Amino acid sequence: MKKISSTILSIALLSVFSVYSGTSIAEVKIGFVDTVKLMEAAPQAKSAQSKIESEFTPREKELVALQRAIKTKEDKLERDGSVMSESERSKIERDILSKRRDLKRSQDEFRDDLNIRRNEVLAKLQKDMYEAVVTLGKEQKFDLILTQGVVFSSDRVDITDSVLKKLGGK
Repeated sequence: MKKISSTILSIALLSVFSVYSGTSIAEVKIGFVDTVKLMEAAPQAKSAQSKIESEFTPREKELVALQRAIKTKEDKLERDGSVMSESERSKIERDILSKRRDLKRSQDEFRDDLNIRRNEVLAKLQKDMYEAVVTLGKEQKFDLILTQGVVFSSDRVDITDSVLKKLGGK
C-alpha cells in the first residue's frame, strides 16, 4: 500500500509540475540518488569510519584489558578462595566488585561517546551528500531529484555515481 501511495504521489507531483510549468513531462529532467549506496561508497564515509575506529580502538583495548584483569582475579578467588584468610578473600571480592562497577561505567561511557561521535560524523556526511546532490542538480539543470521512497528508477535517471564522483572531488 505504501509503495502504491508513493508511486501515486510521484505521478501527481509530475502532473502538477507539468501543468504549472507549461512544459510536457518529457521535457522535465528527473534524477534519482540512492542514498544507501552513497553512504556505503562515498570516500568521506570510508574515511570517517577509519577515523572513528582509530579514535576508539585504544579505549576498546583498555576495556578488554580490564575485563581480563577482572577474570584473572575471579579465577584466583575461585581457585584459591578456600585456602585464603577471610580478610584476604573479602578484599579480593571487594576489589572485583569495584572493578566490575568501573568496567560497567567505562563501557557505558564508551558506548555513549561512540554513538555521539558516529552521529556527528553521520550529520556531516549527510550535509556533504546533500550539498553534492544540490550542486550536481544545479550544474546539470535537473528539475527534480528524488531519494527515498522511490519504488523503481532506471539507470537513465540514477545519478548516484555522478554524486559519488562529486563527493570524491571534495
